[in-house]
Formats: sequence, C-alpha cells, structure tokens
Amino acid sequence: MNTSRLKIASALLLFLLSLSLKAQQDFRIMFYNVENLFDTQNDSLTLDDDFLPDGEMQWSPWKYWEKLKNITRVITAVGGMRSPALVGMCEIENDSVIFDLTRRSPLRAQRYDYITTNSPDERGIDVALLYQRDQFNLFEKNEYEIIFTQPTKPTRNILHAVGSTLSGDTLDVFVCHFPSRSGGQMVTERARMDAAALLRRKTDSLFCLRQQANIVIMGDFNDHPNDKSLAETLNAHEITGSVQDKTLYNLFRHRIKERGFGTYVFQGNWEILDQFIVSGNLLNKLNSIHIKDNKAHVFNAPFLLEKDKIYGIKRPYRTNLGPRYMGGFSDHLPVFVDLTLPSTL
Repeated sequence: MNTSRLKIASALLLFLLSLSLKAQQDFRIMFYNVENLFDTQNDSLTLDDDFLPDGEMQWSPWKYWEKLKNITRVITAVGGMRSPALVGMCEIENDSVIFDLTRRSPLRAQRYDYITTNSPDERGIDVALLYQRDQFNLFEKNEYEIIFTQPTKPTRNILHAVGSTLSGDTLDVFVCHFPSRSGGQMVTERARMDAAALLRRKTDSLFCLRQQANIVIMGDFNDHPNDKSLAETLNAHEITGSVQDKTLYNLFRHRIKERGFGTYVFQGNWEILDQFIVSGNLLNKLNSIHIKDNKAHVFNAPFLLEKDKIYGIKRPYRTNLGPRYMGGFSDHLPVFVDLTLPSTL
C-alpha cells in the first residue's frame, strides 16, 4: 500500500473510531442540593418570608439571578464537554425557579426540559429533574407523598421519572430529599425511615413489574449510607463480590469511614448525605447499560470550596451563612455517576 492510500485508510479508521466513541459516550447523571433556591415573590401558602427582599436574608432579585448563574456554572462544570443528561435537584421553591433557570438564565443554552414536584413541605421546598430530550425520552412522571407513622412536619414528595435512553433501555429515576435532622438525628430518624419505606415499596413494585429494572435513586437523604433508613429500611447494600439484579446498592456505602470524604460539612466533619443508590442490574457490565466502573463521584472542584477558619478544613462555599450573604454556590457538593450505553451504530 502506497503512502497516500495508507493515510486515507488511517484517516477512515480514526473517523470510524470517533463515531464509535461518540455512540458510546457516557450518560451522565448528577444530583445537587442547591441550598435554598427561592424566588423573591411572597407565597402566602408557605413559610418563605425569610427569602423576600425585606426578609431576614434580604433576598433581592440581584442575589436570585446570581444564584441562577452560579448553579449554571456548576452544572456546566460537572458536564465537562457535554451537558449532563439528567440533573436531579433539591431545595428549589417551585417550578417557577426552574423555569427561570432553564429558560432565562445562562443555562438556557443547554436546552433542558424539566419536571418538578408540588410538595406539602411548609416552606414550599420541592425537588426537580432536568433532562436533555436528545438523551432521555420521558414517558411518565409520578410523585409520592410520604405518610408518617408518627406526628411530624410534612416533607418533600419523592419524584419518580420513567424514560428511555438512546439505546432504548427503560430507566426509572427517583429524586429524593428526605426529612431533615432538625431537632436531632435520633428524634427525626423515624421520619426518614418512613420515607425509605415508601421508596422501598416503589422499587419492589418495579422489580416485580420489569424483567430488568434499571433503577437510579439520587438525593439528599439527610442520613449516612450506614444509617437505619438506608441500610436497613431501604436495604441498600455495599458492593461486595457478586451483585444481585433485584437488590439495591449504595455507591457510597464503602466510603463511610474515609476521612475527609463527603458532600456536606457539619461541625468540621465531612458527611455523606448526598448519594446514589442503584439496582444491581446496573452493576452488571454484561447488561446493555451499566454504571461505569460501578462508581459514583463527588464533584469537589476548588471553586466550590472555601477555608473553614474554625476547623481548619475546606468546606462547601455556600450562598448564605445564617443571614449573611456569602455569594457562593451551596452548602452541599454535587455528586454524579456515568452510565455506559451500548453503541447505536
């Protein structure tokens, strides 16, 4: 083969390889507790007075639009060269703030559609899912209200989205924001166990309904991977050895003793409150879609961190510290996983 033909053949091979790699690009899913994404309008039905221009936080339109720009910066950074296919979010006030984020902020260039919940939470806090229509075809949206076994404040509904990837595989996605620890971890534990019990019933139904259930659960669970709500009630296991298709696995369970690892800082200690939990089917590399390297990641870019002068560690660079405006991003770090899809060539 002469030199010119060799160059042409090499160029063709590189072109075909690039197409193959493109067809097998990762399907990135991220979750982000965005820390009090409130608009500046009063909702007479919720306790949002702190986040009004004349409220304790002095939440002005300028601060609001800066917050949207900062969220855009984080989503863009997590996506790298490509927008994440799915973005789960919590601590959003309503669908209006997500409309502003996806249609009126710089994020509009990434052309996200979205769904949100309408929860009974006293502050009006909800969860949302942003999705790229060219990567995720939404079939169905449900939300589930948590009914408590003991008297407690109402909380955020669980969001359930059903859709398909480009490969045609059905994906069940849950976005959660479990009841907080306000009042004490032990005192509030029962409420999170109730939330986990509801989520477990929904996943059990999917295991019965689908021959191969591809389940991704993401959220701020306000509990650690080894706490009762997740380890016992939801029964989300650590990945050890072989996995079972119809079992749930917490992708951060094996990192609970790792010093300095987490998504949130409390009294100078990192905690893993934001997590990914998946069905065992997604951990089998022989299946058509699966979690890349069976790993989830915390996105801890330097711009998301600041120095904690009291404890001498890095912590998330948040929007507000009490009533004081800090101008940062959130008191939580985002987390993400990559799904590997089969080639569609």
